[in-house]
Amino acid sequence: MRANLSSLTAVLLTVLTAAATISFGGILAETAMLYPNIFRDPPASLVQAREFMVAGSPSDFFPPLGLSVIATAAASVLLTWRVPRVRWLLVVALAVYVCCEFLFSAWFFWPRNEIMFVDPVGTHSDEYLRAVAAEFNAAHWVRVIGGGVTAALAATGALTWYRRSVEARADRAAAAGAA
Repeated sequence: MRANLSSLTAVLLTVLTAAATISFGGILAETAMLYPNIFRDPPASLVQAREFMVAGSPSDFFPPLGLSVIATAAASVLLTWRVPRVRWLLVVALAVYVCCEFLFSAWFFWPRNEIMFVDPVGTHSDEYLRAVAAEFNAAHWVRVIGGGVTAALAATGALTWYRRSVEARADRAAAAGAA
């Protein structure tokens, strides 16, 4: 039973680290490849972005990925609860992700996405759209930093768990050899 729980924990930590790293990489890719085009010359570039992102957009990719990060982080916290060094790394990773990627996005980015990409073209003045786009672009760095911190903490937690597991196996083997 203990070995199965340890294996499940290792798998969840691996999935968490992969999901957090993919999320961070996706945000970096979006920043480097999409944002220069989307925010090049609002409002014209916002209209072009609407026309381009018909079959898929970041809003199709990030919510399911974010849910997987949150779910695996929460499960990993529970499974590592008795290992404070790992637990606290994962608690902080989860808190940073929820605050920077979910709560901040819901509070700050979602209303601006509505203004730039959902409201009918012509609803807002060009000056207002440029201001909203500039706010969005500036605050986006909160998500970039939060994603990087989350990925780093998840990886550190996974490596700490792995090192602890290797040390425990070596201790058991040494104890068995001494007996």
